[in-house]
Amino acid sequence: MTSPAEPGTPAEPGTPADRGDPDTRLPDRVLVITAHPDDVDFGAAGTVASWTALGVEVVYCVVTDGAAGASGPEVDMAELPKRRQAEQRKAAAEVGVSDVRFLGYPDGRLEVTYELRRDLSRVIREVRPDRVLAQSPERNWERIRASHPDHLAAGEATLQAVYPDARNPYAHPELLAAGLKAHEVGEVWLMASPRADRFVDITNVMERKIAALRCHESQIGDPAELEGFVRRWTAATAELSGLGPGSYAEVFQVVDTR
Repeated sequence: MTSPAEPGTPAEPGTPADRGDPDTRLPDRVLVITAHPDDVDFGAAGTVASWTALGVEVVYCVVTDGAAGASGPEVDMAELPKRRQAEQRKAAAEVGVSDVRFLGYPDGRLEVTYELRRDLSRVIREVRPDRVLAQSPERNWERIRASHPDHLAAGEATLQAVYPDARNPYAHPELLAAGLKAHEVGEVWLMASPRADRFVDITNVMERKIAALRCHESQIGDPAELEGFVRRWTAATAELSGLGPGSYAEVFQVVDTR
């Protein structure tokens, strides 16, 4: 894997891990941890699709139940958590993901607690990923809607679970007692970071990203408007990366956690 592009400078065309070409250093397994159903599809579904197309196993872990909001009053709020789980499973299938896990924390009230760190450490030890993709715990003043309090809490708890908890056999001893051995994650990719340094060309999988987003019907008022917004946003990211017209990209901060 080549070194990340510096923020604001063009990514090198043809970079294997960033362009979706075969690369012997691609991870075998990636764990994606997000606060809500649909978060991964806005921030990283194209990247996930490019990884699964190359044979990378990707697992989703959604922290909250997604019960705090919908696109309109016609949505049955009592049934919303179950519906949002079904939507996320369907969206995951669009980008090649079949293992989707839900922790069920209350939407809109997520905090970094010992219990959340333990639960995320459990998932990390179960999945044993080479890479974790999560939300940035750092507020992005240029993209304030990406810095929902639940996103920040999920990102911070994930990083604390990656280091030190999941790799420390003495942290959360009940996990070791259950047969879940310590596991070290080598790197974390952060969505919506103000320090983004890794562009991923998703042009060839853009339709799969759109298809995944369209699965979240309880959250979408106007599908055409949503598609236009996502295309403009990812096209602007591609332009920043140095890709040509007609290209789409996602961008992350890559953190070495070895």
